[in-house]
Amino acid sequence: MIKNALISVSDKTGIVDFAKSLADLGVTIYSTGGTYKAIHEAGVAVHQVEELTHFPEMMDGRVKTLHPMVHGGILAVRNDEKHVAAMKEHDIQPLDLVVVNLYPFRETIAKPGVELAEAIENIDIGGPTMVRSAAKNNAFVGIVVNPERYDEVIERLKKDGDLGQDFRFALAKEAFAHTAAYDTAIANYFSEQLGQTPFPPEYLQAYEKVTDLRYGENPHQKAAFYKEIGAATGMGAMKQLHGKELSYNNIVDMEAAWNMVWEFEEPAACIIKHTNPCGAATGESLHEAYVKAYEADSVSAFGGIVSLNREVDEATAQEMSKIFLEVIMAPKFSTKALAILEAKKNIRLIELERPALDQVIVKKVSGGLLVQTEDDLVEDVASYTVVTKTQPTEEQWKALKFAWKLVKHVKSNAILIAKDNQTLGVGAGQMNRVGAANIALEEAGEQAKGAVLASDAFFPFGDTVATAAAHGIAAIIQPGGSIRDEESIAEADKAGIAMVFTHVRHFKH
Repeated sequence: MIKNALISVSDKTGIVDFAKSLADLGVTIYSTGGTYKAIHEAGVAVHQVEELTHFPEMMDGRVKTLHPMVHGGILAVRNDEKHVAAMKEHDIQPLDLVVVNLYPFRETIAKPGVELAEAIENIDIGGPTMVRSAAKNNAFVGIVVNPERYDEVIERLKKDGDLGQDFRFALAKEAFAHTAAYDTAIANYFSEQLGQTPFPPEYLQAYEKVTDLRYGENPHQKAAFYKEIGAATGMGAMKQLHGKELSYNNIVDMEAAWNMVWEFEEPAACIIKHTNPCGAATGESLHEAYVKAYEADSVSAFGGIVSLNREVDEATAQEMSKIFLEVIMAPKFSTKALAILEAKKNIRLIELERPALDQVIVKKVSGGLLVQTEDDLVEDVASYTVVTKTQPTEEQWKALKFAWKLVKHVKSNAILIAKDNQTLGVGAGQMNRVGAANIALEEAGEQAKGAVLASDAFFPFGDTVATAAAHGIAAIIQPGGSIRDEESIAEADKAGIAMVFTHVRHFKH
């Protein structure tokens, strides 16, 4: 039976109604500070925690619940004669329900210019201690850390007068996850202050489930989507406006598409299949960019993921509505664009902020994690080297820079053909570079003549350049650095191809 409850919450959402419901059920409520004030001013019967401790709050509220009269009442094993005798001897009131959520540490450190002292003041001590005490003693005590649980707690008490062991155990698990995530945020903040990021001695992250997914990469695999707790950017902060639920493969492709389209400041569109671009382009308008991206490979675009770096307008929406697309991602959709696209029942429409800088990439391997910084190096074109007798024209330079921005997002080995700010062919994920080139050049067809070719890594032999020359490629951009660079340079000079070395590699495994 729930006779006594202690309530001390930072997030006061729903707390007055919850307290009133407890009081109506005959529960005696004890509370602290601002929580006591909110409940008391609402006219709900409530006692200050000092009535338990017989000791005042002190040190600006740092010490108020860290007391045997509180923790004895929480931790006592009710069917242990020695515990019961100790409670009686010291006049300790048993506490059957603890309702606590913690100081807003994440919210505090998210504020621009927050000082270390302010952050530290928002580290809760008494709260986590009560939470852990109640969670440990879940055989007898209920612990509630989530306001969304209030209604269920009241319903159970009205029905049974108690919460039941299974429910208390579930609440305890939730409570330990709550304090673990809280401590993770504090540890990561301290790592930042010590300059240990992005690779601290202990890699800690906390995530919360967004939804179960129908399946993983294949129907026989189970999957779920989790977001980083407190995430304000990235996939965890996306807003789905329309369409059926997202799949595992959708989200993987969406991440690739979103990172790719923001390589460009001008209006841009990327269409993704299996994390690789089947079409990408920039234009004077978003409509022009999308049409060029679609026309780059209209066959592969069917069922693709589209990412756009501008608000979707009516004209672009009208164009996209002509074929089946899985997902359309953009920073915003106009009212007219939404009306057009929402007529397609299943298409997923996603609003999302521009990707944040200075992110890390985490890959799970058996027994560990691989962590690396994003491939977001800001390159200076002045550091590039033209290694051939033929110099790129101004138009070729534009095409080379466009292709170079995209090829780093293509699975290695990667070759990309482009012209006029439009992809023409993409060879991705091949075991040898000339194989990737053959795929990209075959896809480009006659359009390869006068186009440029980008390679994510150096050419180990001159065969890729020779293949490019046979298809009429006019200029090449690649990192350079092979022991056979001279062989590739000679092939380019022989064909009159301009070739640029960036001295930067962009493998993507």
